[in-house]
Amino acid sequence: MNKIIECVPNFSEGRDAEKVEEIASSFRNSKGVKLLDIQKDGDHNRSVITVVGEPGPLKEAVILAVGKAIQLIDMGIHKGQHPRMGAVDVIPFIPIRNVTMEDAVVLSKETAEMVWETYRLPVFLYEASASRPERKDLANIRKGQFEGMAEKVKIPEWKPDFGNGGIHPTAGVVAIGARMPLVAFNVNLDTDSLEIANVIAKKVRHIGGGLRYCKAMGVELKERKITQVSMNMTDYTQTPLYQALELVRIEAKRYGVNVMGSEIVGLVPMGAIVDSAAYYMGLENFSAEQVLEARIME
Repeated sequence: MNKIIECVPNFSEGRDAEKVEEIASSFRNSKGVKLLDIQKDGDHNRSVITVVGEPGPLKEAVILAVGKAIQLIDMGIHKGQHPRMGAVDVIPFIPIRNVTMEDAVVLSKETAEMVWETYRLPVFLYEASASRPERKDLANIRKGQFEGMAEKVKIPEWKPDFGNGGIHPTAGVVAIGARMPLVAFNVNLDTDSLEIANVIAKKVRHIGGGLRYCKAMGVELKERKITQVSMNMTDYTQTPLYQALELVRIEAKRYGVNVMGSEIVGLVPMGAIVDSAAYYMGLENFSAEQVLEARIME
């Protein structure tokens, strides 16, 4: 049976649709790779592309997309609400079918080496591929962002896993690794106070004493004149989406702030939605196996 791996590269361009499409064409035109989704965000100035494929073709397509992004994106003039450290900010590989996490780790390291050798773009390995414990968490690597990365990589403990001690002048650096499926889940608030959004995010995320498998930060959506708590749910089976939403709602009430709605960026495992639907509908003993479409696709 075919080995299937998912890849969800994040590119630091979310406002110029033509540039995003040019990057996406690297996947759209590659045999053995299927482009599943493109999510552009103007406030974040970031695009999240979801693709799946067999390891070999997927690696080749990712390399092409990285080259296109380096050609089109200049981090020296990039502005956006989302933290970033490179034209291609992060490239995670996720095992889906007939592959192990170790297979995904091997693929991530092979890709990282090729990215450096081909484009001289420095690479940090993260999550399951990390070479050091402090590099498992992407936030630790990204701290300082593009503007501070040239100095950061000079520190011995923050030398990239692939690189020569500097950064790419216009594309910065990139993090590449293997991880379990992640759900990018954002909750919008009816306030324009970024301070309040950040305080709520600190209460919700694990590092602040909140939910174990939740990373969160406050983000300002200037065009809509609101803010959001932007979250990465790193294991939805242990920390369901509804728990994150309800905790945000509870903390927001402290400040007289209401939840306006929520959004999922990119694709989401069916189990994550089923779990939350069962909670809000009060379904007893319900499972994803009862979803008609899931049984048809077996």
